[in-house]
Amino acid sequence: MPELPEVETIRLTLAGHVIGLGIKRVRVYWPPALCGWEGRDLADIVPGQRIETLGRRGKYVLVNLDGGWTLIAHMRMTGRLYYFPEAHAPEKHTHAVFELDWGELQFTDTRKFGRIQAVPTARLGEVPALRRLGPEPLEQSFTVQVLGERLRPKKVKLKAALLDQSVLAGLGNIYVDEALFVAGLHPERPAAALNDAELVKLHAAIQTVLWAGIESRGTSFRDYRDANGEMGSFQAKLNVYGRAGEPCRQCGRPLARLQLGGRTTVFCPECQG
Repeated sequence: MPELPEVETIRLTLAGHVIGLGIKRVRVYWPPALCGWEGRDLADIVPGQRIETLGRRGKYVLVNLDGGWTLIAHMRMTGRLYYFPEAHAPEKHTHAVFELDWGELQFTDTRKFGRIQAVPTARLGEVPALRRLGPEPLEQSFTVQVLGERLRPKKVKLKAALLDQSVLAGLGNIYVDEALFVAGLHPERPAAALNDAELVKLHAAIQTVLWAGIESRGTSFRDYRDANGEMGSFQAKLNVYGRAGEPCRQCGRPLARLQLGGRTTVFCPECQG
């Protein structure tokens, strides 16, 4: 599933193509992929509106339209948003095509979990998926104190707490493993037990790995591509994720793997002991 750096990269690449363009028509190939509002179909709501800005909240891309509507796009496991400068034949798993003043935006999803929902911009706060999200970890308002306030009430292990989108928005398995390695913290530590010095390290590590992921345009193993159809390169810089059994880049000891909450976790027993 695309995490914050991948979704931010999609937003940035998409913004370079579609801001200012009007939506002429929506062709729907798999109706469940599109969600309307209060009985109105998305394909009937958005034509005639212009794309003003593109935002992001956690793992969601927010396409803000000049008619007072916002499209909330969630990629889930395999969803992709592609921009084409001219008409492009939809592929097998293309669920919707947004015809624009110039080119088109296609939404594809092999596993059919992704969704695009139309919501009145003034009522975004009513959308449950957005309302439950925690702080954005790259905003200035996300401080060490805020991190401590989000973690200390949690009676779960640190890895599980950081994966909880109501604690922090946008983190997933890749960047949690990487942040814990950079911070030198064991994933099974109780979330509420971190001292002030450890919170400082974790706060810095979270922001460091997220910015590095964005700079590398995300992590591509199988499905993730940006809006131009291009892969990210952060997979070449991963310290622990996906490297179980390989030597730690810091100490040389083999990296260990365990299951936490049904998620595979990789860490260094020496550096994160």
